Formats: sequence, C-alpha cells, structure tokens
Amino acid sequence: MKKTIFLVIGALIIGMGVYYYTKAPVVTAPVTEAPVTATTTEKVVQKPIVDTTKTVLGTSVQKRDITAYHFGTGAKEVLFVGGIHGGYEWNTALVAYELMDYLTSNPKTIPENVKVTVIPVLNPDGLKKVTGKDGRFTKADVSTSDNVVISGRFNANNVDLNRNFDCDWQAKGVWMTETVSGGKKAFSEVESTAFKNYVETHNLAGVVVWYSSAGGVFSSSCHNGVLPETKTLTSTYAKASGYPAYESFDFYKITGDMPNWLAKKNIPAISVLLTTHQDTEWTKNLAGVKAVLNYYAK
Repeated sequence: MKKTIFLVIGALIIGMGVYYYTKAPVVTAPVTEAPVTATTTEKVVQKPIVDTTKTVLGTSVQKRDITAYHFGTGAKEVLFVGGIHGGYEWNTALVAYELMDYLTSNPKTIPENVKVTVIPVLNPDGLKKVTGKDGRFTKADVSTSDNVVISGRFNANNVDLNRNFDCDWQAKGVWMTETVSGGKKAFSEVESTAFKNYVETHNLAGVVVWYSSAGGVFSSSCHNGVLPETKTLTSTYAKASGYPAYESFDFYKITGDMPNWLAKKNIPAISVLLTTHQDTEWTKNLAGVKAVLNYYAK
C-alpha cells in the first residue's frame, strides 16, 4: 500500500514539473554588448523582438569595440549617443542601455519610417577605468573613488573626446575651471575618428547626445546659427522631458565639441545633460525620446 502511494505522489510531482517546464513563460534577455569580430553590420546573436542589428564603428585606444545598435529599418535614422565621457558620466551609458532594452521590448515605439541607432559608449576605455567591465555594467560596479571616476572622463591617451572635434578645436580645452587635452589635432583620437566616419557615411535625421550634469537640453551651433530643425528638436525633447531648454551652452567656453561639429555639418543635434552624475532619470528621458521619434514619424 505504501509503495503504491509513493508511486502516485512521484507521478504527480513529475507531471507538475513537466507542466511547469512546458508552460512557464520564456524570459528574453536584454541586448548586451557581446564580443564582435567583424567590422561590418551583422545580426545580434540572440532572439530580438525587434529587428536589431549592430555595427562596429571601430576600436578604442585599448582595442575595445565601439558599437552602434540599430532598431527598426526606416529611412530616417535618429542617433542617440552615451558615454563620450566614459566612466565620469557613466549614467549616460546606462540611460543608453535602458533605451536599448526598452526598444527591444517595445518595438512599436519605433515609427515605420524611422531607424533608431544607439551608441551606448563612445569612450569604452574611460568607462572600463571606473566600472572594471567591458560593455554592460550596473550601478554597483561603479568605483567609489572620486579620483578614479574623474580619470574615467578621458580616453587612454588622457584626451577629452568632447574637445577633439572640428569646431573651434584647440589643443588645450577647458572643463569647468580645469585645462584638459583636446588632442594633437581635431580627430587625433581613434574614438572620435570612428564616430566621424560613421556620421559621414550615414544620412542622419537628428542626433541626441547624453551628458551629465546640469539638467537641460542644449541646442548646437558652430558659428552658423542654430538650425531651425535643431530648435525644434531641442524644444520637442525639453517639453516632453521637463528639462529646461537652452539655445547654447554658456557656463564656460567649449572647444572641439561633438554636437557643435555636427551642427557645422548641418546635422540637427542636441545635448541632453542629466541632472546628476548618478541617475539616468529614465522616465524623463523616455518621454523625450518618444517625443523625438513621434516628431520624425511625420
């Protein structure tokens, strides 16, 4: 009798296990920055919900891949960039990764005529200094040393990449009250050159670059006035996100700035400065991104 009871109970347990295994929901992993060997666009190795590809723009000074992730296949390409200041502004890389996760899970956010490209980290060497990781990281990985975090602003050549672009470039730039290196010449750094090459081989409708920290949306220009499209992009993102809008960054003199170089090439570009160095302010930025995508859907 006991043997029969044990056999019945065992059958029930096995049956429940089989049911759970076959009926349990499948969890899809977020997009991660997996190693890439090719330098051309290729399919992301996973099961994306949205049509996702990635392109290796080039490598950093220390040979880390600089990768662009593409979502959707529309004719209008809108580019979002994080991590130009590496580990010093690590939250700008995190907000870019959060956007990638959101687009993967919510493909209908992307209008049919739009292609979204995200470069989560333009300065991977600077990010590695602070997080100790290549690619995806968490807030818990970030160094608690102020000196380490500050050092992560620069690439492996100790150049501030946002002083290395061809708009008012100078060998010695300014960061608040500090003098920083702008490189030996404009685009002397492999990271900025990789970005330049991508921009010049793609027809970009608009560019959003995340920085921290000031809390605002800033238009770009390079002695040619603010483009009407840039003004619209600035106001659209600012109104939806709740950040204040500014026509220019006037807190201190900026040389070799990336968005201003984009403006020099007549590409609408804005700088979105997160309020602090710790938070992604995801709700605010998601609202801004959605508003921009809806604008380009027209």
